[in-house]
Amino acid sequence: MITAGLILAALAALLHVYIFVMESLTWTSPRTRATFGTTADEAQTTKALAFNQGFYNLFLAIVATVGIVAVASGHTAVGAALVFAGIGSMAAAALVLLLSSPERARAAITQGTLPVLGIAALLIGLLR
Repeated sequence: MITAGLILAALAALLHVYIFVMESLTWTSPRTRATFGTTADEAQTTKALAFNQGFYNLFLAIVATVGIVAVASGHTAVGAALVFAGIGSMAAAALVLLLSSPERARAAITQGTLPVLGIAALLIGLLR
């Protein structure tokens, strides 16, 4: 189950790198605006905020990835702590999105499913 948890964590990290790209690099593009449901004016107005938020997503992905590498290198305790910190923060952010903006439930579920499954699988694997 540890392997399954790490795979799910890696997939969550990849998703958050993709979110970083959209928020920090392509925020004002028509495709990204369609994904987030923003107009050209809204995207331009919120560009600096999205840029910063995108980096939060990138940093969470980096923390989870460093943890995955640490576990794979035999440093299970440190690696698991980093993976839990990264994907735990991803799951918590998804919950905040769901509770603060119920109309964005689809985005929250998309953002939170892989991290929650990763947490569960990694916990089961580590507790065996």
